[in-house]
Formats: sequence, C-alpha cells, structure tokens
Amino acid sequence: MSEIIKNAPIALNSLIKEQLSQEEEVEFRTPPNNIEAEQGLLGAILINNDSYDRVSSFLREEHFFESLHGRIFDTAAQLIGMGKTASPVTLKTHFENDPVIQEIGGVKYLARLAADATSIINAKDYGQTIYDLSVRRSLINVGEDIVNTAYEADVNALPQKQIELAEQELYKLAETDKYGGGFQSFAMALTDVVTMAEAAYKRDGNLSGISTGLTTLDNMMGGLQKSDLIVLAGRPSMGKTALATNIAFNVAKAYRQEVAPDGSLQAANGGVVAFFSLEMSAEQLATRIIAEQAEISSSNIRRGDITSEQFDKLVETTKILEEKPLFIDDT
Repeated sequence: MSEIIKNAPIALNSLIKEQLSQEEEVEFRTPPNNIEAEQGLLGAILINNDSYDRVSSFLREEHFFESLHGRIFDTAAQLIGMGKTASPVTLKTHFENDPVIQEIGGVKYLARLAADATSIINAKDYGQTIYDLSVRRSLINVGEDIVNTAYEADVNALPQKQIELAEQELYKLAETDKYGGGFQSFAMALTDVVTMAEAAYKRDGNLSGISTGLTTLDNMMGGLQKSDLIVLAGRPSMGKTALATNIAFNVAKAYRQEVAPDGSLQAANGGVVAFFSLEMSAEQLATRIIAEQAEISSSNIRRGDITSEQFDKLVETTKILEEKPLFIDDT
C-alpha cells in the first residue's frame, strides 16, 4: 500500500503532462468570417450608394469581422445619411491617418475596394452573410462564457441558476441581434408589394399570407401575414382556444417545402407552428386535435370508452399527426 501511495504523485504528474501535450496539439479555430463578402459589400456601396439602402435596416459597424471594414461602412453610412456621396474620394480624408489602412497600402485600399466590385446585385446577400457570421461569433462567445462559468462555478452555485443565466444571455443575443425596422425606400416597399402579389398568385387559394384553413376567415384577412398581430377575443367558453388550435393545426398540416432559386429550402405552403398554451396542457390540446381528426369524442378518449375499431383509427390518425410540425409549450 505504501508503495502505491509513493508512486501516486508520479502517476498524476505523467497524466497532467499528457493532458497538457494534448491541449498544445489543439489547433486554434478562427471565428467565422468572410472578408471577401465584407470587401464586396463595401465596394458595391462605394460605386453605388443605393447598395447601402439594401443593408441599412440590419447591418451595423460591429457586425464586421475586420474592424477597418466596420469603420469604412460606418463612415460611408454617415455620409449617405447627410445626403452626401460616399466614394473613395470622399472617404479619403477620413482615413488618411488611419494606422490600420496604412499597413495595407493607405487610402489606395478604398479605391481598390471600388475597383474590385463587379456588381451591386449581390449587396444584400453580402450583407446578410456578414450579419449571419456576426451572430455565429456572438453565439460562440456566449457558449464559451457558459462553459467557463460551469467549470469555475462556486460550490454554492446551483446548476439551475447557471441554466437561467445561460438562458438570459441567449435571450439577450436573440433580442440584440435580430434585425427589422428602420427606414426603407419607397422603391423597396413597392418591390415587396410585387413579391407579395406574386406569392399570392402562386400559392394555393391565391392568398398573400398563410392559410388558416378556414375559407371565410382567409377571404377576410388574406391569410396570416408576417406583420400582423392578431388578437382573438371573446367571453369565456366561447371557443377561443378551439379556434386557435384549429388554425395552428391547419397551418402545420398544410406545411410544404420547395427549393428556392439559391438552392435552399423555403416554405411553399403552411408553416412550422409554435403553440404557447397558458390554460390547457399539451396533452389536452393533443387530445382535442386527435379527437377531431379521428372523429371520436375527446371525453370518450379520456375515459377509454372506445371500440376496437375506434382504437385502430386512433392509432392510425396518431401516426399521421406525428409528422406535422406543431410544437406545444404549456409551461
């Protein structure tokens, strides 16, 4: 026993050295970025300031990975906001003494950005790429903080409290980095109208929004629109939950995807539904839906007062409903 104890420090030391050597072999991972997209967007803005309007609603200086690019973008935005032209010539005075730009050729870099810009068509796509990569970097930072907090937590720190803090950080990220609003040119608004009309023309039922599955309601509203907040009001026991449940299920049931021009998948009809229930449990809502689809009384299902034929139909209906993208949160 004494020999084992005597050799224990040696074994621990060798184990620690082995772990350290493994850590040294871990390669440093560069945060997600796309310098070419940043250069492409800046070049597009410098040759045609209208390109800025395509990204001004969601893109900010801090979203750029290269800080110099962020400063160029912000300076151009300020000039455009004052009604001036943002070009390599007008930006020159703002960056003549910038130490970073001096390391890469001075203000000639601005002219090179404009010269290398082949088109302004992809400006919004470049901006979206820059924004998305910025969100991913923020997620990485939050994830590292969560890991470090879990490792270094005090003995008295409850895991549940750490989970709550992690949720708060993710919520802050979701609120801070979601984009929307801001000024939009009338020309862009008109383009959105044409796009909406085209979608209505192609979609089942000729609706610009998502069908509720209720024809009369769809004819009145044109379907569910992204920009609408719909309040369903009524006295108790008037069927508000039943109507909301039916709409949610109809949207999920109609969900169908198609391949977009860029190769990604997009919703062609219906949608993925998140249903937040403050009154009924997920089980109660599911019972209501399956009872309606299987044409069996929900009270009979809860009591088990069903025939063998009804049970078979219940199982068959359940298998079909399992594939529908409907998610319920009753917490």
